[in-house]
Amino acid sequence: MNGAYTGETSIEMLQSVGVNHIIIGHSERREYFNESNEILAAKVDLCLANNATPIFCCGEPLSVREANEQDAFVAKQLKESLFHLSAEQIVKVVIAYEPIWAIGTGKTATSQQAQDIQAFIRNEIAKQYSNDVTNEISILYGGSVKAANAKEIFGMPDVDGGLVGGASLVATEFNAIINSLS
Repeated sequence: MNGAYTGETSIEMLQSVGVNHIIIGHSERREYFNESNEILAAKVDLCLANNATPIFCCGEPLSVREANEQDAFVAKQLKESLFHLSAEQIVKVVIAYEPIWAIGTGKTATSQQAQDIQAFIRNEIAKQYSNDVTNEISILYGGSVKAANAKEIFGMPDVDGGLVGGASLVATEFNAIINSLS
């Protein structure tokens, strides 16, 4: 895609400055720009067609969590945005679970909540593809990660790392997260 497209950034522009990992489906884009699962599927396809790594965000709002419907909500996001991909394509996608209710609110999922939903995501991928494919995919946690909770959350078996948001904007906070892991 070439042209000005004011307010948007093309893959070509990002790659021209060395960016090769692109966040797709962040809750802010879903909410404020009405990006549907179908639009996100097209963006994932565009990333893969341009040898860029999509970091696909999925997660539920508080009302869904409180109704204990997070599994179905996240499964729908995965199915509609990713499960059209071949096994060779999906292993090139990084998945980031971001509980919308924990972004910028100071609330954080417990390490067990993070583990449970990330194990669910891994299981959904295994059902659609295989255990071998699932083992090749990184599944990150991104929901108010702080130095105080990073080690415990990132230590869970199905949490492969983090998509750090607000804390990454303050060098001392981000450094504290890194130091907490050593």
